[in-house]
Amino acid sequence: MTAIPGLSSGAYAADLVQQHLHRIVELQTPVLEDTDPEPLHQLRVRFRRLRATLAQFAPALQLPETVTGQRLAKFGRSLGLARDLDVLRGRLEGELLPLLTPRELSNLKRVQKQLKRERRLAFEGLVETLRSKRYLQLIAALQGWLKQPLCTALGEEPVLSWLPEWKSAALTGLMLHPGWRCRGYGAAGDHEALHDLRKRIKAARYALTNLEDLEGALLSSWIERFKAIQEQLGEFNDLLVLQRALEDQVEGDLDRLLPTLCSLILEKRAQTWSLWQASSTAMLDPQTQEQFRQMQLGSGPDQPSSAVATEGPPG
Repeated sequence: MTAIPGLSSGAYAADLVQQHLHRIVELQTPVLEDTDPEPLHQLRVRFRRLRATLAQFAPALQLPETVTGQRLAKFGRSLGLARDLDVLRGRLEGELLPLLTPRELSNLKRVQKQLKRERRLAFEGLVETLRSKRYLQLIAALQGWLKQPLCTALGEEPVLSWLPEWKSAALTGLMLHPGWRCRGYGAAGDHEALHDLRKRIKAARYALTNLEDLEGALLSSWIERFKAIQEQLGEFNDLLVLQRALEDQVEGDLDRLLPTLCSLILEKRAQTWSLWQASSTAMLDPQTQEQFRQMQLGSGPDQPSSAVATEGPPG
């Protein structure tokens, strides 16, 4: 959506909601067909972006009572379980299994069977959600609202006048998060901090993406940086989840039964951790921090000072 002088915050937000909702409705049929994992991934992303948009612009919008962040989050979790299992199976079967010995492949049959069973059950729950009365009511409520969006007094004011405020909810306190300063990955507390930081970065990225049409290159470089860091943390978390799934489902000594797989997982985790350390160090650099603050205020250089470690881990 092109920013027009005088365009209101409410109108700008309503257009974003329209884009997300249109795509959500469009994706429902291919998701239910379940012939390709990508539509489910896209639907989950759109739900997250819709929820983030409604939260970001909440002070400007008067939404139907049935449209709440809590309800959107519940539907998102239903989509998330099946998608997480798709990611886990894809990483195991697409990336790692081709590198294993016949003996290790045989030892993994039970794990693969269990993952397929869990995915089938998760998809049954997903289908139930997408066909439920509450889900359909929420979609209908948003579609009805979009025919004549209701806004607050703030929502009637120009969106360009309030850009720092529309950034603030997702960006304020982001660099104070303890996850940036984790220097080891053995402790459970570090895993939790990094997982939470990933969610915070994702929220920041969605908030900036919503405003990219208004500020262009000033935000684009930060969106790409946050995306790269989010993917690094996601890679690290996926490998951890896979390792825990193996520990839960394989009876016996993993290092003895699956030596090649264990070695590959450890190697990939170390590579990903190295990239993350470089990215976090770059983000904590004083010059980068000053540019981050300038971006929050909508002024200053449009490029971060230090390049993020954007290369994906080998393999």
